[in-house]
Amino acid sequence: MTDSRPRRFDLIAFDWDGTLFDSTRMIARCIQASVVDVGGAKPTEKDAAWVIGLGLAEALAKAAPDVPREKYAELGARYRYHYLQLQDDLVLFDGVLPMLEALKARGHRLAVATGKSRRGLNEVLATVALRDLFDDSRTADETSGKPHPRMLLELMKALDVTPERTLMIGDTTHDLQLAINAGCASVGVSYGAHEPSSFESLNPLFVAHSTEALQAWLLENA
Repeated sequence: MTDSRPRRFDLIAFDWDGTLFDSTRMIARCIQASVVDVGGAKPTEKDAAWVIGLGLAEALAKAAPDVPREKYAELGARYRYHYLQLQDDLVLFDGVLPMLEALKARGHRLAVATGKSRRGLNEVLATVALRDLFDDSRTADETSGKPHPRMLLELMKALDVTPERTLMIGDTTHDLQLAINAGCASVGVSYGAHEPSSFESLNPLFVAHSTEALQAWLLENA
């Protein structure tokens, strides 16, 4: 039987890495390795994880402040090299697939707003057979990196949804600031790249400590 309760949000946009995909530690290690490859000082895992969610160029520049700009192209190439070696090891967090299916069954429009490249997102969507669950997606390389609001604004326009009816879910302060910049509400998850204590000033409606808690909150409140 279809749930006919009024919905607060028509569109639910998800960050990808660290929110739906359990990839934070692997991405941080790829960033560390790529910086060392071009002669930079190895960032800590915490510093490498902090930049996840930004566009690739901006993320690498922040993670490697001692690497000269003329080496950014090489830095990006080395990151892609390390990522490709490990990308097949990526897995969804437990409970993500049934959560998305439940939200879809409830009539929510689902989207992805990610710092990944379009090529990278398309590859991983095909790998886990999730494409049909999402109504649309935007990536940093085809719009703007987070927390610039462009990717959310484009999603709302394409799906004809207002900011008041849009919810952004992510694991970083970049995601929550993106929501603020786009005039949307947000929910944070604590199991990704950023410490949940950093979310407080960005006023998420909820901070989920597991995908099960996230699903329960969404089905009750979204």
